[in-house]
Amino acid sequence: MAADLQGKRVVILAADGVERVELEQPREVLDKAGARTEVLSVDEGEIQARENDLDPVGTFAVDGLVAEASVADYDALLLPGGTVNPDKLRVDEDAVAFVRDFVESGKPVAAICHGPWTLIEAGVATGRTLTSFPSIRTDLRNAGANVVDEEVVVDKNLITSRSPEDLPAFSAAIVSHLEGTTTTDEEKS
Repeated sequence: MAADLQGKRVVILAADGVERVELEQPREVLDKAGARTEVLSVDEGEIQARENDLDPVGTFAVDGLVAEASVADYDALLLPGGTVNPDKLRVDEDAVAFVRDFVESGKPVAAICHGPWTLIEAGVATGRTLTSFPSIRTDLRNAGANVVDEEVVVDKNLITSRSPEDLPAFSAAIVSHLEGTTTTDEEKS
């Protein structure tokens, strides 16, 4: 049976330097499942996408500014990676506050690759089991997270993955969580 996410709104928070495939693939899966996706950023217009962090590969239109957004308007948050993108987000007070508020709302927050950097800045990684790209795992540990090396990790409302190779499992976990069919060991207890 195909997923039915009709009526669900998913916000993708990204900035220049976003890894194209980490925004594009989950968005496509969510759109096909019936969700409505929107890209928010720290600046209006378009954001520059990258491939392998270095090569420019087009742009994505920005639907709105994170400074003007409300967590109440969305059902889930997606934080794609690339190194430049989350580095820009984690120094923007509005972006950090939005991520913190989203995590604290209990709604699903999905971060892949370097995306968890913003979770660290928002102060929401402590005590959570997360995964990420290998180069930021020390940052996660230093922020108090329990770091594991797995394709996809679901800890309550946080969904994390390591890299673009994990996109199929990552995207499926987001859809499953939005459908309400995901049950982690922590949720069972």
